[in-house]
Amino acid sequence: MTVVLGADLGTSGLKLAALDPDGAVVAEAEAAYPVDRPQPGWAQAEVSGWRRALEDALVALSGQLRGRAVTALGLSGQMHGAVLVDGSGTALAPALLWPDRRAVGELDRWRELPVADRAALANPLAPGMTGPMLAWLARHRPDSVARAASVLLPKDAVRATLVPGADPAVTDRSDAAATLLWDVPGERWSAPAVAAAGIDPGLLPVVRPGDEVVGTARLPVGEVPVVVGGADTPLALLAAGTDGGVQVNLGSGAQVIRPGVMPRPVPDPVVHCYADAGDGWYAMAALQNAGTAWSWVRSVLGLDWTTFAGSLATSEPGAGGVLFRPFLTGERGGVAGPEDRGGWTGLSDGTTRADLARAALEGVACAIAAGLDLLDPPGDELVVLTGGGARDAGVQQLLADVLGRAVQHVQVRSASAAGAAVLAARGVGEQLAPRRATGPVVEPRGPEMRQVRERWARAAG
Repeated sequence: MTVVLGADLGTSGLKLAALDPDGAVVAEAEAAYPVDRPQPGWAQAEVSGWRRALEDALVALSGQLRGRAVTALGLSGQMHGAVLVDGSGTALAPALLWPDRRAVGELDRWRELPVADRAALANPLAPGMTGPMLAWLARHRPDSVARAASVLLPKDAVRATLVPGADPAVTDRSDAAATLLWDVPGERWSAPAVAAAGIDPGLLPVVRPGDEVVGTARLPVGEVPVVVGGADTPLALLAAGTDGGVQVNLGSGAQVIRPGVMPRPVPDPVVHCYADAGDGWYAMAALQNAGTAWSWVRSVLGLDWTTFAGSLATSEPGAGGVLFRPFLTGERGGVAGPEDRGGWTGLSDGTTRADLARAALEGVACAIAAGLDLLDPPGDELVVLTGGGARDAGVQQLLADVLGRAVQHVQVRSASAAGAAVLAARGVGEQLAPRRATGPVVEPRGPEMRQVRERWARAAG
């Protein structure tokens, strides 16, 4: 009786899952940690806090294993960010996280790259990516950069604390491709982008397969081989087993994903092109405002989830002419820009609270549809839905109607952690397929919601 472990290092908490050889999640544990915001627009965290969270989760999980031996551990992590470490892998300063905006001014260095060099990065420019953050550190914290032996991605920084003696300067392609330092078609670090960051290329980690064992860790559950791991989105994709079609992951944000794309140079892309957990690529249109926008609306209107989602039945399609833009905190581009903001329009003296709620549900669905349009998938592909925001049957029908495509919800417990466990199993010669719960295929209905989508798109400009 054995299990493999997957740990998902999220922005504000860690989730740990143990999977048995049949792919069932037999034990889970979670631990939270804070995001430090010492100045407006900053977001950072202590690596030591991440490590304590992992230890706490391991202790909590060990009591659930009932004597099962742990054969391997894989790590999934929030993408982007930057952690400066010394030669032993010890963090020299707090980790800078993907929501951090301090490097906005450094993006000009990437805009000034020759067109061919910028096109090879094949991703929209965002300040929370590793390259711009390193450029900010080189300008404002040169002493820390000079002391550093390497820069790591978040999950790599945690792994470095687990396997002392192993080379900490290791990452995988799924994280490397999301740094704005990676030549996407060339599958290598981009010398022009590294020069733009103003750092020594020797700071960059070596890129290894995500299922490669890097060492053995002494953990509360025993001595366990640890693999390189991968980024959270492609590992959730791996766990869901949906690498053959379009996927919409609906949580706090929304990720619209088209796997199986061919990487190519794009000078000014509106969607991301990232490496998956194997040797392929996926395109992604990312929205920061989805479930978070719904939470805000529920708070403002004083609605629980049941009543909020129930507005799909108590308000007519089109919400009485009310439209909602969900971009409360702006976006990365493509669907909306960093300076865009949210709000309701089309209000009248007949507008009801149910109309406002329904408009918010429709607005997020329309934003997802706009993201899907950017990916230009074949018109007849089934859209696989994942994430907690898509569990509701009414939301599933709304998405089918707005997208004009059949949708199907696939539920995988602890998806990113389960994907990390898949890599861990491969690292020790085991094959593992996480169990999935598949809902019914939901077909789109009449044209009403497609008309709402067109009206929303015109209003969004």
